[in-house]
Amino acid sequence: MFTDMEAPSLSLLELNGLVRRSIHACLPDEYWVQAELSDVRVNRSGHCYLEFVQKDEKSNALVAKARGIVWGNVFDRLIPYFEQETGQAFVAGIKVLVKVSVDFHELYGYSLTVTDIDPAYTLGDMARRRKEILLQLEREGVLTLNKELELPVLAQRIAVISSATAAGYGDFCSQLEHNSFGFVFYTRLFPAVMQGEQVESSIIAALDRIYAECENWDVVVIIRGGGAASDLSGFDTYELAASCAQFPLPIITGIGHERDDTVIDQIAHTRVKTPTAAAEFLINHMLQTAERLENCAQLLRQKVDERLRREKERLERCVARVPAQVQMRLQREMFRQERLAGRVDAAWKSRIMKEQYRLQAFSHMAVVLQARFQKEFHRLDLLEQRVKSASPELLLKRGYSITLKDGKSLTDASLLRPGDEVVTCLLKGTFKSKVIETKKQE
Repeated sequence: MFTDMEAPSLSLLELNGLVRRSIHACLPDEYWVQAELSDVRVNRSGHCYLEFVQKDEKSNALVAKARGIVWGNVFDRLIPYFEQETGQAFVAGIKVLVKVSVDFHELYGYSLTVTDIDPAYTLGDMARRRKEILLQLEREGVLTLNKELELPVLAQRIAVISSATAAGYGDFCSQLEHNSFGFVFYTRLFPAVMQGEQVESSIIAALDRIYAECENWDVVVIIRGGGAASDLSGFDTYELAASCAQFPLPIITGIGHERDDTVIDQIAHTRVKTPTAAAEFLINHMLQTAERLENCAQLLRQKVDERLRREKERLERCVARVPAQVQMRLQREMFRQERLAGRVDAAWKSRIMKEQYRLQAFSHMAVVLQARFQKEFHRLDLLEQRVKSASPELLLKRGYSITLKDGKSLTDASLLRPGDEVVTCLLKGTFKSKVIETKKQE
């Protein structure tokens, strides 16, 4: 490798010193710079070390990066003012507009020293982010779902999402318990982290636990008592807003700040300023319900009195008409009874005549049957005499006999052959004989 011997030879320190002097000469002023904080660290001395970045709007890729520092005396003055004005903690992930001077140190290199900060720029960016979240929820059709839920008439079973140690939670429960109207409320705490980076995940987890026993609760109250306004950024996330917007129970928020609404304030069913105000809202809702019930009771009593009066007047009119109506009814019944009596008498006479005709017919039939029976009895007697006269026993008594061959009676001698055996039956006993000769009758 060849070296240009005419070029001056510098040490690294000398070169860096030249760069430092050149930068101070070229950039002697202070400049307002827009950037996003990617790292914020405060050391024991109170100095704050930063990393500024800029990302491509389309690809979100880094296009620029620089180190920054806020010296302790400036940090103690600027950051509380920034957080008070914006309600946003000075943490990584936010966009800021800062006034910086450009520095270069021979050992530590290029950096930006912050001398001032404009909260309005960050407020605008925060408002833009809130607007983008709300527009996305609107495009998805869930922005007003929770607002459209009907608050139960008796909102007594209250699921509370808050920190267990928060003073606001104690104030909320005390306000409900000691309300001057004696209304009874049932509350249960679903603990959650209400400040810091875990706000989103912690509240979503609490909502999931409430959803698992959704039928046990009427409303959900998200409260946060006290705390710095800079801790509100956790309530401005899309995931938390979407979970609240689509929750099946009305959500009441009392996050304890008055100036700005967070995203979940804007999508919740009802937004109040403080935990105590949330308790007052629920008490007033119960009071309105009680007043409506009292109005209904008064209206009912009034309607009952009016109805009783009308029914009494109607009853008196009916009573006044009773004698005449009874007399008319008695007359109609008498006429009806007379008509029925005539019809019954005629029907009875007709039935008697029919029965008489039927009895006469039965009598005639009995005479005919008696004559028929006598005739049949006489015929049976004659048949009995004929049967008796034809009896074989009677013929045998007269001296006649019966000759049988092969168990059959014989009446023709031509049927016999010499040598045939026959049986002769007499009145008393039988005998066998053998045929010697037969003779035909001429």
